[in-house]
Amino acid sequence: MALLFTVILSPAMVLLNDTLTAHVGDFGLAKIISADSSATTTHPNQSSSVVVKGSLGYIAPEYGVGGRALAEGDVHSYGILLLEMFTGRRPTSEAFRDGLTLHDYVEMSFPERIMEVMDPHLIQQLEADGRDHILESIISVLRIGVACSSQSPRDRMEMGDAVNQLHSIRNLLLRLDHGGEGTSQSHL
Repeated sequence: MALLFTVILSPAMVLLNDTLTAHVGDFGLAKIISADSSATTTHPNQSSSVVVKGSLGYIAPEYGVGGRALAEGDVHSYGILLLEMFTGRRPTSEAFRDGLTLHDYVEMSFPERIMEVMDPHLIQQLEADGRDHILESIISVLRIGVACSSQSPRDRMEMGDAVNQLHSIRNLLLRLDHGGEGTSQSHL
């Protein structure tokens, strides 16, 4: 069995269809990796010539030190993508230097200064539409982005958990937008 890792997920790879459903496209840097790890454990002296490539700011930190391509690397890229979408800042921005990353920037803002890191255009639109209930959902999405983009692969949220939480947020918003009761945000 083989697994497909995008190795890098960036905004340029996300395509929207007519209903604004996101689809990942351009698998030019994707790697197909054998799910059978016995190949590496059977031959411990054998090395791999696979080179992990990606865009600075999106690629998982472990790839910079020769780490293997794993699902956790895609989770990291996805987390950075979420943070970029809701802060309006690229991970390669000049604001992020001297070791500061987009992940750190957002994480340090919780909970008191989270509005300071959100995309001002997004906040302005929410205020103009009078849809304050969306703000709590965006904060929940930012928490997911931070959890997915942790430095250490073992500290990252699993992709299935991220997807489940995002679906919960979407379902809550749909209920609220259609006049439903919804549930408490504390469950997100």
